[in-house]
Amino acid sequence: MPNIRHTPTAPTRAQRLTAGDRIDAHRHDDHQIVYAGSGVVAVTTDAGTWFAPGTRAIWVPAGTVHAHRAHGRLDLHLVGLPKGDNPLGLDHPAVLAVSPLLRELILAYTRDPGDDSHERRRLRAVLCDQLRLSPQQPLRLPTPADPRLAAVCALVHADPADARTLAALGAATGVGERTLSRLFRSEFGMTFPQWRTQSRLYHALRMLADGLPVTTVAHRCGWSSASAFIDVFRRSFGYTPGTHNRRA
Repeated sequence: MPNIRHTPTAPTRAQRLTAGDRIDAHRHDDHQIVYAGSGVVAVTTDAGTWFAPGTRAIWVPAGTVHAHRAHGRLDLHLVGLPKGDNPLGLDHPAVLAVSPLLRELILAYTRDPGDDSHERRRLRAVLCDQLRLSPQQPLRLPTPADPRLAAVCALVHADPADARTLAALGAATGVGERTLSRLFRSEFGMTFPQWRTQSRLYHALRMLADGLPVTTVAHRCGWSSASAFIDVFRRSFGYTPGTHNRRA
């Protein structure tokens, strides 16, 4: 990522971004929580892209070079935490489940960043307690290092509805199915079907943020029916695509 800005203190604030807005690559000496009150936020590093709607937040550890992108109208909430204050004990980005209580804590804590009262410090302590209890979610699109794997991933990203098997995709790119299957496991730590579901969910969130109907999104992202899409979406995010559209 060229032209990397260094902002030592990770800001705590709320701001609104329009669809397609970006915050260019930068890094902090602090940790940061990135949360979308509405819309969908994507955080990209050299290792991949993490994405989150309103029931999820993204943990960005200190020193990580990252960029943000807004999908839909984004109410972005950022919480900076000192490097020595790592409630998750993680040194890599992660997507976290956001309970209704944690959501309200994040909204309240980012409402008045200049407040340094004792009450607000207690609020941060409770927020960190809730972060420790937040389970991680597998909402990530890793960046492939092997060019053979990258070629297959590019085909799927270009057309999320592409239903070709891994063998067929391998034939189209001149790579054997066994080799690709091994690469998906060794580089991404997941199978091809698991990765393709993550890719489809990412594209689905982007399309929903743009206001497309649920049935259209299901079709364009490769699900056999709207009900099948709704089931996978609910299990992944905790609510239905229709609810997501209303929240956005």
